[in-house]
Amino acid sequence: MTQLDPSPLPPGSGTRRAAALGVHLFTAFGAAIALLAMLEAVRQHWAGMFAWLGLALLVDAIDGPLARRLDVARLQPQWSGDVLDLVVDFLTYVFVPAYAITASGLLLPIAAPLLGVGIVISSAMYFADRRMKTEDNHFRGFPALWNAAAFYLFLLHPPAIVGSLGIAALIGLTFVPFRVVHPVRVARLRGLTLALIALWAVLAAYAIVRDFEVPLPVTILLCAVALYVCLADTLIRLFRRAPR
Repeated sequence: MTQLDPSPLPPGSGTRRAAALGVHLFTAFGAAIALLAMLEAVRQHWAGMFAWLGLALLVDAIDGPLARRLDVARLQPQWSGDVLDLVVDFLTYVFVPAYAITASGLLLPIAAPLLGVGIVISSAMYFADRRMKTEDNHFRGFPALWNAAAFYLFLLHPPAIVGSLGIAALIGLTFVPFRVVHPVRVARLRGLTLALIALWAVLAAYAIVRDFEVPLPVTILLCAVALYVCLADTLIRLFRRAPR
């Protein structure tokens, strides 16, 4: 009787493959967080929803570096980390926030469901767009950061017409080829970007704990960081092109 040789396993296959699988499970945990955030949103416990979405952001920030460090793509190739990450990101960056935006009561009642549909359709197209990242790792167009858009909607509490027009504008900007800074992967001014993102995280957590009842300087700083992320590359390019 001929004995078949077992399939070769990568070096250190036991512990390292288990650790690599653990990274995939850690990423998938983001989907569970999305469900918990949705439950809070359905109850209109908005601060609780944003707390869960904040935890999802933390998971998203950690799982990528972990996957690269542990060589997950080679050790667990039967699962696509990229696809898993996109599925979880769509839930936490788009679907749950789209529900919150639609159900918040902060938009025009007749426009809210239409804008919610626009958010999920435009974001699905954006996630499938192979050009969503530039060669130097900027996002191309508004990068479907609807968790952030929802956060600022609740923070600023604008009149319904202003909020509705703002959401409509962001849907349109999804397809406009301006460049938005990726907080981690863009090398230019990375130190400044990371420092501002850390400041933003602290202030955003404070705003959530206070149920968005925060002093004006906190609101101004939060808005300033958002403007930096969205407009820094455009302003730098305009400055370089300006005649001297």
